[in-house]
Amino acid sequence: MSNKKFNAIIFLGIIITILFIGCIEEQSSIKEIKYKSTDIPSLAEKRGRMSFDITIRTNESAEIVRLWIPYPVSNKNQNIENVTITGNYDYNGIYREGTYGNMILYAEWNKPEGFPNLNLSFDVWRTEIFLKNFPDDEGEIPIEMEEFLQPTNLAPTTGIVKEVADEVTKGRITILSKATAIYDYVVEHGERDPNLNFCGTGDVCVLLQNLRGKCVDFSSVFVALSRTAGVPAREILGTRISKNGDITEAYHCRAEFYLPNYGWVPVDPSDIAKLMLNENLNINDSKVIEARDYFFGAQTETYIDLSTGRDVVLNPMQEEGPLNYFIYPYAEINGVSLNFVSQEYLKYIVTFQEK
Repeated sequence: MSNKKFNAIIFLGIIITILFIGCIEEQSSIKEIKYKSTDIPSLAEKRGRMSFDITIRTNESAEIVRLWIPYPVSNKNQNIENVTITGNYDYNGIYREGTYGNMILYAEWNKPEGFPNLNLSFDVWRTEIFLKNFPDDEGEIPIEMEEFLQPTNLAPTTGIVKEVADEVTKGRITILSKATAIYDYVVEHGERDPNLNFCGTGDVCVLLQNLRGKCVDFSSVFVALSRTAGVPAREILGTRISKNGDITEAYHCRAEFYLPNYGWVPVDPSDIAKLMLNENLNINDSKVIEARDYFFGAQTETYIDLSTGRDVVLNPMQEEGPLNYFIYPYAEINGVSLNFVSQEYLKYIVTFQEK
């Protein structure tokens, strides 16, 4: 073999080796990209029996008492079976409100002699959500998603909301990159307020001046900033089922954004703030980093969806104005709403028993 041929073969071998190594390095770097793994873990599940027991304290002046509570329905992540409804009501029915499609259990009492009461119980099966294999090609936002870009009463898309959204998503082009930037902003600026005894009001303009609150607050900020930046988003309201017994204090709100060619992606920045408060951790702690990664595109099996939407007009329509959000039982006596936070006249107990 001539020296020229030998050198050519050696040179070709070096080129092939370089290309081969380059392919290996490129594949390795792809595997290291956050949320690009195609390996879906074995999804966790939880089963049990839930019960909502409601009593309304009235007096002789109560001519008509009306009650609305979210009626749970099955979806691809949860299954609802064996529903039972009992109570001393004069009428009850299942209704669907027209804006968001929430299902509602409605009951009424006419001149009740005793305290009105109602119990809603059902079996529930829930699976973990794990959506991490995001597509490279997002495509166009479908026209039916336009409603999830609209402002609401406490979550506008102008003023300070637009200023913050523009700054947070500056230079971001894709839906995924914008949603990621907004999620990071809420996680890094949010602080949980342990003194709130409900899920918060979700007044975004106030929160952007001091991002301190609870789950509705964090989810509302994420949704408002996302919608302003052109990312369809919504709040999902429900309750945790992470323990047995009384879970009345376990109401919770997470958020979702819509990724074209993929679907609704869950995010839960409020759980990061809760973890940091409960365990006195800083943003750079390994447990916080792990939770932060997980709750962008995932939700545990210990959460039940009940409703969605803001500025909710119930069905049958309530006497007072639209509800900020519909998660707690809502009641009116003679057309006047009862305070769901104090439970002075509207008393409710939520329980869960794992099976």
